[in-house]
Amino acid sequence: MEKFNTSANFRNLLAGLFMTWVIAGPALADEAPKKELDVKATFSGICGFCHEDSGRHGGKGPQLMNSERTDQELFNRIKTGVPGRMAAFGSIYSDEQIWKIVKFIRNLKPGEEPKNPS
Repeated sequence: MEKFNTSANFRNLLAGLFMTWVIAGPALADEAPKKELDVKATFSGICGFCHEDSGRHGGKGPQLMNSERTDQELFNRIKTGVPGRMAAFGSIYSDEQIWKIVKFIRNLKPGEEPKNPS
């Protein structure tokens, strides 16, 4: 019967993990940076269904341009949604991306083509 050598197995595991890191590490570091969120296109394609004209007019959802809600309220609404009324997008977009959507909403002007926030 073969004796199970935990110490040797553990060393082999560590050596394997180390070699994986040495070989794959540089490849992982060279990954292309994540593409910047195109807020205007995202808003048009997803939010625009309920918030017409890029949020400048009400539709199924309210007009967002010149909203009296605070930035934090807009952020929370986008992130957590409203049951039965608006989907939650916190699992799809990062907090940073949601803040960019809020900035997009705040920059809406009547008669001006919406722009991606800088």
